[in-house]
Amino acid sequence: MAIDFEKEKVNLQQTKPEQSLVFESGNEMAAMAAAQINYHIMGYFPITPSTEVAQFLDAMKSKGEHDIVLIPTDGEHGSAGSCYGAAAAGARVFNATSANGFLYMLEQLPVQSGTRFPMVMNLVTRAISGPLDIRGDHSDLYYGLNIGWPILMARTPQAVYDMNIMALKLAEHSEIRLPVLVVYDGFFTSHQKRRVQYFSDSKVVQDFIGPQPREFQFALDPENPVTIGPYMNDPDLINNNYQQSEAMYRSYDVFKQIAKEYAELSGREYPILDLYQMDDAEVAVFVLNSAAETAKDVVDKLRQKGKKVGVISPNMIRPFPVEDIQKALKNVKALVIGERADSYGGHGANMTHEIKSALQSDHNNAMVISRIFGVGGKDFYASDAEKFFELGLEAVEKGFVEKPFDYYGQTPGKGELKPRRVLKPLHGDAFKSGLIKVTQNEETGKLNVRIPPLRSLTGKPKRIAPGHGACPGCGIFPGLELFFKGIEGDIVALFQTGCAMVVTTGYPYSSHKQSYIHNLFQNGGATLSGMVEAFYELKRRGEIQVADDFTFVMVTGDGGMDIGMGSAIGAALRNHKMIMLEYDNEGYMNTGSQMSYSTPLGHMTTTSNVGKKQGGKVFHHKDTAQIMASTNIPYVFTGSEAYPQDLLKKAAKAQWYAQNVGTVYGKILIACPLNWKSPDEQGTKIIETATNTCFFPIYEVENGVTTITYDPEEKGKRVDVIEWVNSMGKTKHLTKPEYAETLDQFRQEVERRWRKLKAKHENDYL
Repeated sequence: MAIDFEKEKVNLQQTKPEQSLVFESGNEMAAMAAAQINYHIMGYFPITPSTEVAQFLDAMKSKGEHDIVLIPTDGEHGSAGSCYGAAAAGARVFNATSANGFLYMLEQLPVQSGTRFPMVMNLVTRAISGPLDIRGDHSDLYYGLNIGWPILMARTPQAVYDMNIMALKLAEHSEIRLPVLVVYDGFFTSHQKRRVQYFSDSKVVQDFIGPQPREFQFALDPENPVTIGPYMNDPDLINNNYQQSEAMYRSYDVFKQIAKEYAELSGREYPILDLYQMDDAEVAVFVLNSAAETAKDVVDKLRQKGKKVGVISPNMIRPFPVEDIQKALKNVKALVIGERADSYGGHGANMTHEIKSALQSDHNNAMVISRIFGVGGKDFYASDAEKFFELGLEAVEKGFVEKPFDYYGQTPGKGELKPRRVLKPLHGDAFKSGLIKVTQNEETGKLNVRIPPLRSLTGKPKRIAPGHGACPGCGIFPGLELFFKGIEGDIVALFQTGCAMVVTTGYPYSSHKQSYIHNLFQNGGATLSGMVEAFYELKRRGEIQVADDFTFVMVTGDGGMDIGMGSAIGAALRNHKMIMLEYDNEGYMNTGSQMSYSTPLGHMTTTSNVGKKQGGKVFHHKDTAQIMASTNIPYVFTGSEAYPQDLLKKAAKAQWYAQNVGTVYGKILIACPLNWKSPDEQGTKIIETATNTCFFPIYEVENGVTTITYDPEEKGKRVDVIEWVNSMGKTKHLTKPEYAETLDQFRQEVERRWRKLKAKHENDYL
């Protein structure tokens, strides 16, 4: 049916503030609400599927549509910390996250509620690893049930917008003073566009929320100094917890009042429970968020057949609406509870047990059927909802429940589809060319490396098989394979989360020819160090029989040395025998080209947009190689495929040090044509130019002594940074007159770092 937008807009304007009608996604509407509120601070870190919220806000800021200070942190733990600090300073604070990012910040979240500082955070739900899955279920949400935050549930993009506005009013209420979570389904609600109404004038939103309360204590009042988060013994802690608990329960009534006021303003109602055809229902389905909309369509179909069925979906689950649940289920004979997450070993997940408890205390004998469904983003179709209702109808007919708890949607494996090896395993001598020789100079302690012409190594097998899903022109795999040509014998590779990991390991396939492991984004260094120490101890005890020349390699990139920096430095300081190799593509490319700390000044990403109010990234890139050199590990190097002989030598050195001395760190610059906005075939040329500008110098730090292994000045090949900037779409704006100052700052920083490196090259004690 065609929608008359103009007619609807006129009708809205007759009695309510003017509202606009658009087709937008949940993420877009979360950003819209935040921009209209005009928060002071958003600390964020990109993680799918919530990443878009920060992207939209950054794009809006580049156009001057809000004044929110966006803090790109080093990880979700840092984003939660920055939000807490801003809230303690008295700012209005906003955030958005998903899945393991939510878990990474989890220990910070009870601090925020326990010290009673309001904020609003959107949880865009996604499956918890492992294995890694980026689609939506509620396994992350369930970890948040005990953090002391009121939790609002948004089934649609419209609800995302409305809930975000009501959430701040709830958080700041004088009787509440708690941070609030707004929860919506990843990819179902976050990315799917729906018809949405929003207030045309931001002032309507700001007037509804009201001025920020100032009668509470914050850290930035020098005339009234306060101590925030002190040590507290048990007699006081139980009182603190009691007050927090009371505030949580009060949020139930306060939300009802806020929702009533919002309905008068917007025409949209949000009761504690969203009930559909529940007045006379004998069989009901209870589901959270977007699945409820699917179930409602099935109710209409079954009602036409005379079946008394209905749907229950809460708009608030913290505090849990016990009395509302009891009232809604008074006449229900069978209730089917569908949950997109499990509480392993609990014979049902969280909602199941909370509803059962409510029924028991109300002496309600309704039959309860619990089913785990839709995990990992598995679609929930009308046919699936119909199966849920059938379970309840059958129970009523039989008078009992055959199986109170089970999974729905799982499928048995088929023997004929068992994963099988496509390639014969290669190990040991298969990866030994015998053409690479590394010896140590006894007088200087430095290594002498002899490598053959590159063509002599073409017969050496690749470590990564053909068939990965990387973008055309991706520089990761040429760079990695060139490095691996210099590594002899067996390896165990750990890949941190990133493009290289995602495109090589889509179950049930793998492009890796030798043992491979993946762990959380932030924990690669620690994970591989544990494996290294286990290897040597198992060997010492004689419990494994493998060659001594194993090489352990951690591959990181796509910003992995931001969130994973602490773990990497810890491993380096302990000096485990392993290689950490960073491929630097200057952004968080696996989540859609967000800014990372390796993104250079002025470069455009999806979270450092270019517009009339900003011109790309506003601070300089992190020099990871120099940071790692400061840990005093035996060998640090930089390289690129543009200088293959140099990279081969450094790979051979890296292996020798990793097998005989300790930790090695290497950084290779690789091209990302998709996000650099450059021609696929120009990758090698572009990174060669990056080196000839001295932006990415090629050098090594061997036992603390720096040696530049390729000097473009000595070769007469030095060019100005504008040559590199002009070769990529993401930086061409820097050649315009209005960005001349940024370009000059970038040029000066490149020169400063290059001169500092030259000084180290010329003096062994620097």
